Amino acid sequence: MDDLLIRMMRWGQQGYSCSQILLLLGMEACGQTNDDLVRSVAGLAYGCGAGRATCGALTGGCCLLAFMARDDGGPALAAEQLPMMLQELTDWFEARVGQTHGGIACESIVGERGPAAARQTCGALVAETYHKVMEILATHGKADSC
Repeated sequence: MDDLLIRMMRWGQQGYSCSQILLLLGMEACGQTNDDLVRSVAGLAYGCGAGRATCGALTGGCCLLAFMARDDGGPALAAEQLPMMLQELTDWFEARVGQTHGGIACESIVGERGPAAARQTCGALVAETYHKVMEILATHGKADSC
């Protein structure tokens, strides 16, 4: 088990959701903390709470891209390439997850069991999503934009 998975498991055991864990990983990489931001993305978890909306790993990954993809104009400005990067992540997620599970809603991925009963599925998906976000950032020259 690698260090990334250990950190993810610790946060999961503390009650953090998929979307929160993705943001925590990004903030940790940037040497930042923001409890209000982490708390706010909890609303993305389990398909915005009911399981029927898009998986929090994808929406959290999109938030992570926006958080990390900064323009040279300052930390508050999103990179010009952000829409393209978001599309790349969404396309990858739809191909990787949607084809396997029949959709990208949480309910499609974990079924009626909910995310707590599907920790292995969700954990692996969050880790893959984090790696994909980092790959997309690197491809667009934004890997060190913290």
